[in-house]
Amino acid sequence: MDKLRAIKLIHTLVWVFFVSIIFYTVYCGIFDKITVYTWIAIGLVILEGLVLVAFKMFCPLTLLARKYSDSEKENFDIYLPLIIARYNKQIFTSIFLVGLILVLYRTFS
Repeated sequence: MDKLRAIKLIHTLVWVFFVSIIFYTVYCGIFDKITVYTWIAIGLVILEGLVLVAFKMFCPLTLLARKYSDSEKENFDIYLPLIIARYNKQIFTSIFLVGLILVLYRTFS
């Protein structure tokens, strides 16, 4: 497997993990199933956000993949449809914020 393909696979698996915990956060908020795992999930997503801020809103894996491709496409570094790769941060940040608001509401009301 060449290096770009390996990076794309790892990046996709990391993406699936974070999307899963984002939806888990929403689930916990909707069904009032808030546990320590909910807070761990929230903490991991916030930590990922801090990593993105530290890397000027780029995933470190994207920066690594740039060494192996000159492609300008948003999905050159991940196995996602172009439209999802293009709007990934906007889509999943919005979903996460809904989940976070629900969890905070359930916790403090």
